[in-house]
Amino acid sequence: MSSSDNCNSRHFSWLMKSCFPDPSLHYSPPPATTFHRPTTISSLPDDVMLEILSCVAQSSLPSISLVCRRWSELIDSPEFYDLRRRRRLLHFAVFVISFSDSGLFAAHYKLGHDTHWSTTSLQFNNYDNDVVSPVSFRLAAIGHWIYIIGKTTVLRCDAWTGNVTPRSKMSVLRKKFAAAVIAGKIYVAGGSTRSAAVEEYDPKRNSWRIVCHAPRMRYGCIGAAVDGIFYVIGGLKVGATANDGPRASTGSGAHIFASSMDLYDVEARRWLRSRAVPGGGCMVAACSAGDYVYILASHAVELSFWRFQGSRRVGFGEWCRLKSPPLPTQIRLDGTVRFGCVGVGEKVVLIQIMGCIDDLLRRSGRSTRGVKEALVLVYDSAVGEWSRAADLPDVVRRAAGVCVEL
Repeated sequence: MSSSDNCNSRHFSWLMKSCFPDPSLHYSPPPATTFHRPTTISSLPDDVMLEILSCVAQSSLPSISLVCRRWSELIDSPEFYDLRRRRRLLHFAVFVISFSDSGLFAAHYKLGHDTHWSTTSLQFNNYDNDVVSPVSFRLAAIGHWIYIIGKTTVLRCDAWTGNVTPRSKMSVLRKKFAAAVIAGKIYVAGGSTRSAAVEEYDPKRNSWRIVCHAPRMRYGCIGAAVDGIFYVIGGLKVGATANDGPRASTGSGAHIFASSMDLYDVEARRWLRSRAVPGGGCMVAACSAGDYVYILASHAVELSFWRFQGSRRVGFGEWCRLKSPPLPTQIRLDGTVRFGCVGVGEKVVLIQIMGCIDDLLRRSGRSTRGVKEALVLVYDSAVGEWSRAADLPDVVRRAAGVCVEL
């Protein structure tokens, strides 16, 4: 082919036109190949997972916490607790823990919602012998955590899931001591024949430390807390201190000691003036509810029920005698019957017979017929009346109770 043929404009024009698309034709690009990653619940962010998990029923929380570590940590988080409360899914409940030879049992009862107690086995058998009866351990609740405090053992029970884990033990050996929660920390006092030390437990650090020494050494005392004050209530005198006075070793001195209480201001780190029940007697049960400390006192043949104004804003220190609990006629106040008080909102729950009453009655030769081993009474401070609640289940024996939000 000649050079003139190579540069022919007609052929060049045809070549250029072939590089442009024909406007009469519609060009469709091939479909792009895309990869769709399947969305799973585990891929959701934590805030979304919290919203979902916070809506489940309380009865499902134990099984949900076992799905994976992430879900268990989300349920344990403060954010989860706040969401449950905002959704009004939390209600005050009495949570009772009982030890037996066959294991660790728990029962809970929501006032105004339940008609019977719900029980569960916590399946934690690796505890020392000191945690076997309510006289050997005390309960303290922080959020949905329940601390079982014994002489040589401290356990933490999750009221939502039932998980039980060991925690650091107290530095002082105690039995029949006072315990209460103030500002997210646990305070214990009394129950020792060798030390008047008051200990503080920090759950975040899982550690105990001595914060002060009580003015009197008490054994068999009870604890309560209102408005930042730790109340060490009742009990018997152990040893002698400078503040006891000359009457401390006499019978009347011991009686006054058993009806008194020491007040410790946690923030100020100082002891306030001791207070005593106006009617005397022996303080056998106590708790805090609202701005008050409620105390059940025994006078050998009868019980009296008292309210102490614990708010330091107005009327601090005022005593008021309330209506006594209506116990069945077959109940004798002869040492075979024990009581425990639990403050639930503005109400007080009285649990009768916290020990093995069968053995005590048999040894005394008395008949057990008609004797209730799990009587539960509720005092409504708004109306000033007692009412009967569901009896504790048979599986719960040697129990102690505390208030939690379930």
